[in-house]
Amino acid sequence: MSAQDRAGKLEGQVAVITGTARGLGVAIATQFAQDGACIVIADRSAETLPEVAAALLAAGAPGVKWIAEDLSKEAGADATVDLAVKTWGRVDILVNNAGGGIIRPFMEHTVDTLRETLDRNLWTTLLCTRAALRHMLTREYGRIVNISADSVHTGIWSHAGYNAAKGGVNGLTTGLAFEFARRGITVNCVSPGGIATDEVKAMFDPNSPVYAKHQMVDINKAMERIPNGRLTELHEVAALCAFLTYPNTTAINGQIYSINGGQWMM
Repeated sequence: MSAQDRAGKLEGQVAVITGTARGLGVAIATQFAQDGACIVIADRSAETLPEVAAALLAAGAPGVKWIAEDLSKEAGADATVDLAVKTWGRVDILVNNAGGGIIRPFMEHTVDTLRETLDRNLWTTLLCTRAALRHMLTREYGRIVNISADSVHTGIWSHAGYNAAKGGVNGLTTGLAFEFARRGITVNCVSPGGIATDEVKAMFDPNSPVYAKHQMVDINKAMERIPNGRLTELHEVAALCAFLTYPNTTAINGQIYSINGGQWMM
C-alpha cells in the first residue's frame, strides 16, 4: 500500500505516542503523521523533540505537541495525556513505545537496574494507559497499542530482566482488552524481533562502542535465527502499529503481533 493510499486513514484522530526522541518512536510517529493524525510526542529528554515535531508537521500531521516527562511517574503520564486533551479535546489513540531495557546477564543486575528496566518498560505502559483510559472511557472509543519484544517468546542472551518487563506488557494487553472490549476500546500489542535501529546496526562492527557494550550478544548468531535473513525495518513496525489503530479494526483486540522476519512463528 502506497503512502497516498494510506493518507487520511487517521484524519481527525488524536494520538499520544511515547518514547519519541529517536529510533522506533520517531518511525511510528512519522507513520501517524502521514495518516493524518494530530500527535503528542513524549520522552524523558527534550533534546530532540522540537526537531522531531517539526519533521512530523512536514510529514503531514495537522498538529503536533511535544512534552518532556518521566512517564514512569504518574504525574508525567497524566501531564502527557492531558496535553492532548487540552489541545484537541480528547485522545483517541495511545501508542506505548517508551522503553529500553538494561541488557545484561541476570546475575549481573542489581536491584536498581532491574527496577529501572521495569520502570522504563512496564510502569510507563501502566501509567500512560491509565491516564488515557480515563478519557477514552468517557467517549466509549479508544485504540491502545503496546510495544513488547519477541525475546519474551524466543529467549535471547542477557534478556531475562527485560523480558520480565515486556512479559508484563503482554499480560496487561490481554487483560485490558477483555475488560474494556464492550466500551469501544481495543488493546493490542506489537512485538518486534530484531529491528534495524542505529544501535543494533552498529553491533555488526566489532570495533564500535556499541559492540563492546553488548558483547554478551553475538548479533551474527542472532541473525542466523531469522528466516528472512535481515532485520525488520522501523517503518515496517510503524505500519503495523498504525493499522491496529484504524477505526475499522474493532474486531482486532487482545492480540500480540510478532513482527520478526519469521524468527518465531505460530
